[in-house]
Amino acid sequence: MLTNAVFITCAVTGSGDSVKKSPHVPVTPKQIAASALDAHSAGAAIVHLHVRNPVSGAPSRDPALFREVFERIRSKNNELIINLTGGMGGDLVLGPDDAPLNFGTGTDFVGPAERIAHIIQLRPEIASLDCGSLNFDEALYGTTPRYLRHIAQEYRRRSIRPEIEVFELGHIELAKHLIAEDLIDEPALFQLCLGIKYGAPATTEAMKAMRDALPHEVQWSAFGVGRMQMPMLAQAVLLGGNVRVGLEDNLYLEKGVLATNAQLVERGAAIVQLLGARVLSASEARKQLGLAPPGG
Repeated sequence: MLTNAVFITCAVTGSGDSVKKSPHVPVTPKQIAASALDAHSAGAAIVHLHVRNPVSGAPSRDPALFREVFERIRSKNNELIINLTGGMGGDLVLGPDDAPLNFGTGTDFVGPAERIAHIIQLRPEIASLDCGSLNFDEALYGTTPRYLRHIAQEYRRRSIRPEIEVFELGHIELAKHLIAEDLIDEPALFQLCLGIKYGAPATTEAMKAMRDALPHEVQWSAFGVGRMQMPMLAQAVLLGGNVRVGLEDNLYLEKGVLATNAQLVERGAAIVQLLGARVLSASEARKQLGLAPPGG
């Protein structure tokens, strides 16, 4: 069912190797904060934030970098909803077949407390909860049910709303168990992640199947990666969900034209409106999600 009002999340920079592919991908805390604020001005109610090494552009989980981005945004804007990633520190690159535990370059695997250290320190309104494990090409992203229980408990103690990121139907089933165990307050907030290699494909059928598998009365959003970003945005609106855009998921405004985060938000907002829905402001999204008012 077509939704009447939609909030837009902008995933500002991500953790992929996109820095060398586009000059618009923000790297330093100053650039990430500025791009987040521009996305808000363009219509995003929420920004989903990773950080990068300011010199190399490589993904980072340094709490000091998260703090700088967070404080730069908050020094200029208290209304924008901040969603910090909780997904770093789960990467395993197996070694050779005869010694798979001699992990390869790119492995960064830590326990649940270290994965969310920056979130516990900064207490954003929302933080992501990657609800399961997945193959990323030849790397593994690993999050066990025990890790998820630990993270969900820590979020709940600090009134941080988990954004449950699901990449396939099994992740939704795991999330249902966490909800049944009273680790996640209802109505839960889900993000359907489509088009990731070896995850759910960016198709109408996959999005509908995932939406139909969600618990009743949840808040949900969805995105597709690459050229499927805008088609999946439209599909999410038509199926009653909210939407996500941003340079974490897609670098192009159209074929051959590199985008900024603000341009992707503007394009997404235009599609939402052309479909007959209204784009929610940050204050309206706060009310819809049951978040405390700024400074509350």
